Amino acid sequence: MSHPLRIAFAGIGLMGLPMCRRLLAAGHPLTVWNRNPAKTAPLQAAGARHAATLAELAADADIVCLCLSDTAAVEQVMFAADGLAAQLSANTLVVDFSSIEPAATRAFAQRLAEQCGARWVDAPVSGGVVGAEQGRLVIMAGGEPADIERLRAPLAALSQRLTHMGPVGCGQVTKVCNQLIVAANSLLIAEAVALAERGGVDASLLAPALAGGFADSLPMQILAPRMAARQHEPVQWKVATLLKDLDNAVKLARETDSASPLAALADQLMRLHATRGHGQADLSSVIGLFAGRDA
Repeated sequence: MSHPLRIAFAGIGLMGLPMCRRLLAAGHPLTVWNRNPAKTAPLQAAGARHAATLAELAADADIVCLCLSDTAAVEQVMFAADGLAAQLSANTLVVDFSSIEPAATRAFAQRLAEQCGARWVDAPVSGGVVGAEQGRLVIMAGGEPADIERLRAPLAALSQRLTHMGPVGCGQVTKVCNQLIVAANSLLIAEAVALAERGGVDASLLAPALAGGFADSLPMQILAPRMAARQHEPVQWKVATLLKDLDNAVKLARETDSASPLAALADQLMRLHATRGHGQADLSSVIGLFAGRDA
């Protein structure tokens, strides 16, 4: 009998922590690493093995998962002198759940293949912290068909659906599209909540009133009540994360000569909110752009 797939996971943040908990609950042998090792403590208590170094993380791993903040963080963890690429074998599959630039993803995959023969799947996720906790994420993946199929069983613990979008990089292109819709939608929801309030409507009724209609969405049902109540804790989506994703959308539009006026405007508005000191705040805090100081 073959051994269970040994999974290594780098990046124990808002998404990485509940994703690792799901993998452990499904019985997968799991080794975890984080730049701040204290964040791995809850997972160690649940049965994960802590790796003090990236070399230790990579040792004997069949699948190495990344869930990191941005393109620069992925490059550092993979290709620094003490990074993962120097430790991996040709049998290892790197699965990047991070949301990073598509062009960089393709370059990283080629660099990894040339350096050690390991293969890359970009597998960004959507569904937020709640989706991660419930194992209801949707995964949009780019890579070789055989590699995607190898991942379906272990990633079933995390997701309601894994869709193969095409070759390496296509998962990140899909995630850019996803985040453009989420970020721009969040700003429009904030604008609508502020408009409802100033028009004399109890904005807490907006989401239930619109449920099931053409204006409804998961962001509407999650963000509108939080905006109406001015409740921005706990943090589910960081403003800085959505700003990074909007930057990626604007960059991809420029690289592909695609018109993106709404992406550009959303990027400007999100940047304005972040520069006012809200970069680490929850996305629902963008109500402050439209409702003034009381937001």
